[in-house]
Amino acid sequence: MTLTKRGLVLRICEETGQVQQQVFDVVQRTFDHIVKALANGEKVELRNFGIFEVRVRKARTGRNPSAPGIEVPIPERSVVKFKAGREMRLGVGKLNPKLVAKPETQPPKV
Repeated sequence: MTLTKRGLVLRICEETGQVQQQVFDVVQRTFDHIVKALANGEKVELRNFGIFEVRVRKARTGRNPSAPGIEVPIPERSVVKFKAGREMRLGVGKLNPKLVAKPETQPPKV
């Protein structure tokens, strides 16, 4: 199951009794401020949740899976890294691994 932004808004509305539109606006503004800070190169630290920061991936050479003999240049780019906070690590650590495991896929037909 996936928690979406809408699902998050609905859960908060149920817990607080607030109007959906107000909660949606607060959630959206929170995300907007996080994105803006990261776009400005700032680190976003949310205590007990985690840290978002921008890192630069170096340029490298990759391979085309369809044609492994061909090298493909991959340019340098910025990516967002997330490091989970203590409470999140502890909470996720208690999770049963069987609940997270994805169903096995069929082997490719030859």
